[in-house]
Amino acid sequence: MSQVANNEHFGAAMAAVEQAKAAGRLSASAVENIKRWLTEPQYRVYAPRIVQLVDKQDFKTLETLFWQVIEFGTGGRRGLMGEFGAATINERTIAESAHGLAVYAKRAKPGRELRGVVACDTRNRSTEFSRITATTLAAHGFKVYFFESHRSTPELSFAVRHLNCDVGVMISASHNPPSDNGFKAYWSNGGQVISPHDKGIIDCVYEARDIPTVDFDKAVADGRIEIVGEALDRAYVGAVLGMSLSSERDMPAIFSPLHGVGETSVYRALNEAKFRGVEIFEPHRAPDGNFSAVPDQLPNPERREVFAPMIELAAQTGAELILASDPDADRLGAAVKDRSGRFVHLSGNRIGALLADYILRKRAAAGTLSPECFVIETLVTTRLIAEIAKSHDVRSIDDLPVGFKYIGETIDREGPDKFVFGAEESLGYLAGSYARDKDASIAALYVMELAAELRKKDRTLLDRLDELYVEHGYFVEGQRSETCTGAEGQQQIARLMQELRERPPREFAGIALARVRDYQLHEERALPGNSKVKSLPQAAGNLLFFDSAEGAIRFSIAVRPSGTEPKIKFYFFVHADCPDPDLLEALKDRSDHSLSRLQDAVSNWVRDFVESS
Repeated sequence: MSQVANNEHFGAAMAAVEQAKAAGRLSASAVENIKRWLTEPQYRVYAPRIVQLVDKQDFKTLETLFWQVIEFGTGGRRGLMGEFGAATINERTIAESAHGLAVYAKRAKPGRELRGVVACDTRNRSTEFSRITATTLAAHGFKVYFFESHRSTPELSFAVRHLNCDVGVMISASHNPPSDNGFKAYWSNGGQVISPHDKGIIDCVYEARDIPTVDFDKAVADGRIEIVGEALDRAYVGAVLGMSLSSERDMPAIFSPLHGVGETSVYRALNEAKFRGVEIFEPHRAPDGNFSAVPDQLPNPERREVFAPMIELAAQTGAELILASDPDADRLGAAVKDRSGRFVHLSGNRIGALLADYILRKRAAAGTLSPECFVIETLVTTRLIAEIAKSHDVRSIDDLPVGFKYIGETIDREGPDKFVFGAEESLGYLAGSYARDKDASIAALYVMELAAELRKKDRTLLDRLDELYVEHGYFVEGQRSETCTGAEGQQQIARLMQELRERPPREFAGIALARVRDYQLHEERALPGNSKVKSLPQAAGNLLFFDSAEGAIRFSIAVRPSGTEPKIKFYFFVHADCPDPDLLEALKDRSDHSLSRLQDAVSNWVRDFVESS
């Protein structure tokens, strides 16, 4: 086809795209991005395939591929994989991400010989995307360390620090469905990038035009890319095991990596710690980006369904504890057998409270705590952790935005030598200074040690939780998410947040709301008038907190748009005083019932609002 004919064809395609927009078949943002990919030279290789979709009038696919420029959220750049398109993870958007990181790092650290390390999980196309990242960094002059095969996100964080790298990249979409992948960017402290680096990198990503690259094998041969593996594995696992707080090792348990990388980190650490009675769940053992044997192919250990096949095996083997890490092994979920023989799934908040209690008690007994020591949690994590910390006379930093990168930042700001424990409700935990991201390995080590110590005394993790409730009151939390995909979904989320911010409900399920804490506008307002009463100490993103009045039972609801998924998330908190241990079970039932009613009321309100708007 001649250049003139080619230009005419592209012109006709752009006219068709505009007509689709006028007919409501394409969003304005999709049209803008499609035009960029049809006209700008860096996207020329993709233009013929875009034109083919236009010619077929496949505007549904075009909307999916182009409705947004995929953003950097709380967990990096993450989303649906595609062959091309501004709204998907593909070879171009991965190369742009690596290029943006490299360009920004060179501007931030001029004149230095820069180093980077790259890892990936077991997801589909993760190896391909990690090689694109490595060759892009190498083409920018970086010395690149490249893991020989899949590894965990916390080991990547450890490697950034251990190898004195300036940046790191993890190719992973955490616990997302098989259709997704992502790009997590790390700075020299081993933590995910935060302000001002995140915005600087994003600006460089959006400025990307021609992106340099090198041949992977040639770069390995000439030393620009160095393959790493076992030596780093030993150092990382050694750092985790160096945090051990107990010698108790008898605990019959099952571990599942959910087809991810957990065998390289969590299971290896438990084996090298010499726990007796731990077996890996074979149906979930093989690396598999489709997560074929995981219920619903959703590898999220926050889901109770994930544990169902392992519970069946535990009934045969006598295992008393089940652990599961997500595909990149930075989160750890658990289910524990109660005295009736039934397995109880533990929420991230309850695991976090148990770990905080365990570490603080062990540190107190060893005489290694002081009032300068601190634990860290995000705003949407259980307040029980703060109460436990207070009982040990250590600081609790509990007002952080959602995202473990803020915990990593706080560790460095407040002093790693005084850091005790960090937690977020979505199964993320860390102790020690070897990394700056959450780690399923250290969490598994401590859960197993605590469970083994309790088992020796004929007690369980659930028994210890009850003791904490008697001491601090009963805490129960829950979560609901509403999924809103595409451009219209984003608009729905924005309208929901605007409604809650400007016209907040007065009550849910008969529970009167007394105040709203608005962390985007940095203020607290009294309800029902929604009038400002004071400023909040710090901003924490687009997050709203609704609180009931003080009383024997207190309720809170937090709401925020997800930073990594097309969802609006609601977090629910109930705290009930427990003046009489004999009344604990009745108090649990009452609080759990109130929580369920509150969750249903909020879901109904969201449904009604969406239907009427």
